[in-house]
Amino acid sequence: MSDLQVLLQRAIAFRERQDLGGALDAILLAAKAAPDDANVALGLAQISFEAGLDAADLYAAAQRLQPARIDLQRSRATALAAEGRHGEGEALLEAVLAQHPAWIEGHRCLCGMRATSGDSDFARSFPLAIERDPANFGLRMAWFHVLATARQWDEARTVIADAEAALGERQPSLLGKLFIASESGEAADDAALFDGVEGVEDVGLDLARVRHFLRSGQLERARDVCLKHLGKPAMRAFWSYLSLSWRMLGDARVDWLDAGMRDVRIFDLDFTAPELAQLARTLRTLHTMHEPWHEQSVRGGTQTERPLLLRIDPVIASVRSKIEAAVSKYIAELPPFDAAHSLLAAPRGRFLFAGSWSVRLRPGGYHATHTHPMGWISSALYVTVPDEADLGPAPSGHLQFGNPPPELALPLEPYGAVEPKPGRLALFPSTMWHGTFPFTDGERMTIAFDIIPAKA
Repeated sequence: MSDLQVLLQRAIAFRERQDLGGALDAILLAAKAAPDDANVALGLAQISFEAGLDAADLYAAAQRLQPARIDLQRSRATALAAEGRHGEGEALLEAVLAQHPAWIEGHRCLCGMRATSGDSDFARSFPLAIERDPANFGLRMAWFHVLATARQWDEARTVIADAEAALGERQPSLLGKLFIASESGEAADDAALFDGVEGVEDVGLDLARVRHFLRSGQLERARDVCLKHLGKPAMRAFWSYLSLSWRMLGDARVDWLDAGMRDVRIFDLDFTAPELAQLARTLRTLHTMHEPWHEQSVRGGTQTERPLLLRIDPVIASVRSKIEAAVSKYIAELPPFDAAHSLLAAPRGRFLFAGSWSVRLRPGGYHATHTHPMGWISSALYVTVPDEADLGPAPSGHLQFGNPPPELALPLEPYGAVEPKPGRLALFPSTMWHGTFPFTDGERMTIAFDIIPAKA
């Protein structure tokens, strides 16, 4: 193995352990030794981006070495936006899409960039592309999905109707129409809505079916769709719906699965007031968006983009150290191993951050009820909380657990709630439903992350 390969492997190993400082040292040595190596250039850009450093120009250099990879232009645009250069990021994607109108990931990235900047016409790149490629059914369906995620039901219906008028009905458009009919409320009570697609095997369709069955009171059907995924990776997305099904059916197994608030733990971390103030100042500089992404739970606020707790920053490193100690304690004190359980089946050794970010809510802001199916353990660390007068009467601003999504209209009470306090960390199972109540005035800023077990 050459010296360059050794350095690359070292950078990869440090990155996999989420030691971005070590990874950056190794990849910088590799870049000095081989400045024109395409893999090294890409590694330098990626590690720099994840470490919280400026990376847009590094992605541009990497793309020049691999000009056929337009995905690197998406990465560069994302880095530009993270650096507060939204206009440049949008212009870059527009230029690439002018040459590659069928590039779906580019459209999605541009839509997200425009939506988070407050642009109401965020999806306008799609119709321009379809004018040039009218027979591209996949492009039309990607447009539909972007609009449906934003819950723009009328616009989404129009896109599907135009697609079918031009190219005929196909399975994706049929499923799209069923999804709209259920999620928009148009046919929420139609028990037979999904009967015509019983034989279609698709995880996304199964999630739509489960939600529809819960809405329409078909509780056994909802339960059975969830149970057919037991033992499969996709089950992470269905545990929370199985919980709702069991609760509605009075099935005692829900006590085994959720155990109420047993696995919700509070840790009041040892921050000083000056430390929290410095952390808040640091986080505010990272909130460069104006609005949240449509697919997120944030309502009335913003969320940071790149991995927060991997940043090379002494303020963030100090927070990460406190968080890791609390997570280790949480894991060590979990109930005994249970191979069938969504939380208790995971190995108890080393762990990694699957994602980490900050959310800054404005007055009236809140989190819609949601789960984190890609995680194992999830969190909320309160950095700033409005004072009592601005927060409003309890439970304003509280983090609530076990409450079903309101759009499912299920008569279930929450298991409990956590009161927000600066420096307080809440840890809980990623598959547990949770959301927050709006507050009256002031700023509510948190750090959140998902934990997964590290691979052996």
